[in-house]
Amino acid sequence: MASSPHTLLFIVVYMQLFCSPLTLSTSRRVLHDHFTNHPENGFRITLKHVDSNKNLTKFERLQRGVMRGNLRLERIINNMMATLSSVESSTKVTTPVHAGNGEFLMNLAIGTPPEPYSAIMDTGSDLIWTQCKPCTKCFDAPTPVFDPTKSSTFSKVSCSSSLCKALPTSDCGSDGCEYLYSYGDYSSTQGVLATETFTFDKVSVPKVGFGCGEDNEGSGFDQGGGLVGLGRGPLSLVSQLKQSKFSYCLTSINDDTSSSENPTSTLIMGSLVNEISNDTTFTTPLIKNPSQPSFYYLSLTGISVGNVDLPIKKSSFAINDDGTGGMIIDSGTTITYLEESAFDMLKTEFISQTKLNVDNSGATGLDLCFELPQDDGSGETSIEIPKLVLHFDGASLDLPGENYMIGDAKNGVACLAMGSSSGISIFGNIQQQNMMVVHDLDKETLSFVPTNCDKL
Repeated sequence: MASSPHTLLFIVVYMQLFCSPLTLSTSRRVLHDHFTNHPENGFRITLKHVDSNKNLTKFERLQRGVMRGNLRLERIINNMMATLSSVESSTKVTTPVHAGNGEFLMNLAIGTPPEPYSAIMDTGSDLIWTQCKPCTKCFDAPTPVFDPTKSSTFSKVSCSSSLCKALPTSDCGSDGCEYLYSYGDYSSTQGVLATETFTFDKVSVPKVGFGCGEDNEGSGFDQGGGLVGLGRGPLSLVSQLKQSKFSYCLTSINDDTSSSENPTSTLIMGSLVNEISNDTTFTTPLIKNPSQPSFYYLSLTGISVGNVDLPIKKSSFAINDDGTGGMIIDSGTTITYLEESAFDMLKTEFISQTKLNVDNSGATGLDLCFELPQDDGSGETSIEIPKLVLHFDGASLDLPGENYMIGDAKNGVACLAMGSSSGISIFGNIQQQNMMVVHDLDKETLSFVPTNCDKL
């Protein structure tokens, strides 16, 4: 196995910049220059990071994402444990975990005439919902609260409909199908289930089932006016559109987020995904966890640091009989979290192979950071780090340095964008940078396609 280290270059001029001369693949390609949106073959829309257009350095953006990611991980694990406790004490069916929140916003419109709003994209949950009038409890949002009385295509869903029956918690009230959808941090949305015309870019899709939330509680949703679930369950946008493929392409965290013309990420739905052109594609099976049906699970079989294959037990990333464990891929979590014993091995090996002093200040909020060497006066600091390869079933992903080591030249540290967890592992969005992540739900596979996401 090739084990030559990656070289990372840190520029210490203009406060803090981070760049890497590395490319993911010599056969990198860009999508076709022109996409035409048609309802029959899907659509593409831009995604905006929740911290874009804020005066943040790259490292500050990483730290904010890590704080949100830690809370997301905590609520997934806590809710998973609560579900297990309920199963042990009762024969009743329990509510599965819903991740909630996320790191990227998508713009769309609801109703006739269409009312624009931004929503959080979440691959860890299913329900599509927005805040609706009359609102007994609504959080402050950047877009207006949707008024169903002003739309000619709004229709409440009956209690006998398949959409209503797909809800984890519902009730048949005077308004038809009433829902309660809870997330792991005790956030929730409650209201009536309805159908409405949704417009994505220039594509209008009628009769999309969504939650019209009149009582919305908790934190974490104020970046958008609601949420669009892209999970594997029947209520998600993917399932309702009956599209067998969708993909997203996330730009690098190192792109200039303070610029008014900062690059945007992209979501592609439907057969437009087939227009992706690349000679290099890494494909691995999507596996299912019956206890957590919304999540997209991957089979991670091993990890290499440099030329060392870590002696990780096969059970470390396996789905357990009780539904815990396994690894999900998630666009809404910033860094990758590995099962604790596996992360400890990775951390130890990184320290062994990286010829830098470990930063033990704990100031960054990340598990492993190194002290950057002193600038030689050129305004540049170059370091070597070991290669990191994630071995999935059927595909080994050799990550570029910028997808796992993030530098802050101003404070003189470079940090591993990974952490430890207990109960579940998560493949986060930093590690997915500049790759088209293709979900093929017919073949039940997930593919990583090296792509210049900022050029789409």
